Amino acid sequence: MSDTKIPRFHLAFPVKELEKTMTFYRDLLGCKTGRSSDKWIDFDFWGHQVVAHVSPDDAGKSASNEVDGHAVPAKHFGVILDWDEFHELADRLKENEIDFVIEPYVRFKGKPGEQATMFFLDPSGNALEFKAFRDESQIFAK
Repeated sequence: MSDTKIPRFHLAFPVKELEKTMTFYRDLLGCKTGRSSDKWIDFDFWGHQVVAHVSPDDAGKSASNEVDGHAVPAKHFGVILDWDEFHELADRLKENEIDFVIEPYVRFKGKPGEQATMFFLDPSGNALEFKAFRDESQIFAK
């Protein structure tokens, strides 16, 4: 990353219930928790504020689009990690037997925007994508 301060984003997303959500985001992904109630909880998602709101009827619904030969969930969120952190997380997810929607691999190999990526679901069926670039100048490459 450059030395330029990047604003943090805020994202609210629906979940089926909070206990499994807390275990997944806090214990597996390593997100610290913030404020909470019996209907929502704040997570520090790599410096960004994401808030899980109990809304079982809305959780985990998404169509998909083909990208690089894979069915990518149209509705998803995640972060861009550095190369080593991405692979450490992928290993931790595999050790915890997470079912991947798209197994970790390098997308757009040899082309602009080459990146490591992986998709998996939280306990409510919400899709997450984590990615990494060897060369971060390629994040917005065409």
